[in-house]
Amino acid sequence: MNRPWLLLFVATGSLLSQEVTFDRILHAREEPQNWLTYSGTVLGQRYTPLAQVTPANVKSLELQWVFQARSLEKFEATPLVVDGVLYTVQAPNDVVALDAVTGRIFWTYPYNNAREARACCGNVNRGLAILGDTLFMGTLDAHLIALDAKTGRPLWKVKVANASENYSITHAPLVVKDKVILGAAGGDLGIRGFIAAFDAATGKEIWRFHTIPGPGEPGHETWKDESWQKGGASIWNTGSYDAETNLTFWGTGNPQPDWDGRNRPGDNLYSDSVVALDADTGKLKWFYQFTPHDEVDYDSTQVAVLADMEWKGQPRKVMLWANRNGLMYVLDRVTGQFLFGKPFVDVNWMSGFDEKGRPMRVPGKVPTPEGSLVKPTVLGATNWYPPSYSPRTGLFYVSSWENTGTIATEGGRPKGTGNTPMAAATLGTNLKTEEEGYGAVRAFDPKTGERKWEFKMNDITWAGVLTTASDLLFSGGREGYFFALNARTGELLWKAALGGQVNSGPMSYSVNGKQYVAVCAGNALFTFALR
Repeated sequence: MNRPWLLLFVATGSLLSQEVTFDRILHAREEPQNWLTYSGTVLGQRYTPLAQVTPANVKSLELQWVFQARSLEKFEATPLVVDGVLYTVQAPNDVVALDAVTGRIFWTYPYNNAREARACCGNVNRGLAILGDTLFMGTLDAHLIALDAKTGRPLWKVKVANASENYSITHAPLVVKDKVILGAAGGDLGIRGFIAAFDAATGKEIWRFHTIPGPGEPGHETWKDESWQKGGASIWNTGSYDAETNLTFWGTGNPQPDWDGRNRPGDNLYSDSVVALDADTGKLKWFYQFTPHDEVDYDSTQVAVLADMEWKGQPRKVMLWANRNGLMYVLDRVTGQFLFGKPFVDVNWMSGFDEKGRPMRVPGKVPTPEGSLVKPTVLGATNWYPPSYSPRTGLFYVSSWENTGTIATEGGRPKGTGNTPMAAATLGTNLKTEEEGYGAVRAFDPKTGERKWEFKMNDITWAGVLTTASDLLFSGGREGYFFALNARTGELLWKAALGGQVNSGPMSYSVNGKQYVAVCAGNALFTFALR
């Protein structure tokens, strides 16, 4: 009998020793053996309290097992780990449950996307969410699916948007209370972006917030005529959540058309912004726009990193954000107040901020008939790959591109200046000099924007960052290396060649007291531990 799911192996008894309640997700730091959300916790810090692997012994890391995906697409997912079971997605939408110690497959759920499913930048999926004993996945054909985490059996499926209208879902959902929150990609193809929440038990839609205001809504006046209807501002990375304020934070994509703003004059809200929504109702509480009237494709789809720190002598709840436009920000996450902004790479399109935190543009650094060199590149000083914040070091860590730019021509697609195109699975030749562009992991003091150190790579990077309680930092790059740095100094301590580009965010977990570090590279998942 045909079934839409394929059960390959089920161990005796339950794969989950206990249900993943939202209280467990909120207090994920208290069970560092697990990795319960895309970023480790709802704060988006991508930091683990595990400390078995240290700067002194990291050189003894050895490969434990490899999961080779069937897909030849980029492997951009960050797995979840719950009580010794690892869950991931092989592109575009096959969910796999594996033994986190051995890599043995427990079950696989293959999903067949509708024929019209498409995405602008690869048929990828960045991960899953879990609540109770249910896994949640967004699909390339814009559906939300719930699966039994013990067996892979599908429980329900709801249509989030029409794939025939260029909507897709490429990011891991975010669970908040009893809701599953996610948004739709497709901004480059002409959609009206949105964020929506669904009941985790039934799939019923609870609320929907459009990232482009409609007629009569505040911000609609920032769009001309009917340009708002397919103006982009899509969602293609996972949000964060602050339990004290009950706000969920999401970065939005570029306005559309990406590189020609003549038919959409105005700021084009809420494109290239972070929006703070009431998690119960979806109502907008505040927003901050990083790049008003973007004409160089500076999506603001980075992960919002939430931290509590002292700010000018007073405790403050802040949001840290390293943006694709080359600027690093600190915002008050309760009110949205702009606290600080500073370039973290070479930037030539803006000269500073006004008193309200709006960037002041440099004349001529926009698309022109003859072409204008705009820095950073159209692909950004950083992109979707996640940063990290370590509460131990107090530093903010960002994978970045330096010395990169784009020739922006009025009415034409921006042209690179010899820079690497979108990430791929396989390794590629790098003929650029350092003056033509390179990748680096950089550490910043978020209170001042001062760069504390950098680790340069020969090529650029599409890899995220993980920090640990032993002051290690893990990341990778387009050259195919997965490496560990001293999080306080940037010193290279260990590296391994994985044979494919690292296009994902690393994570860590432990089973039976043994710490593992995992990362996706090429089209495989690699897991390491001490020998």
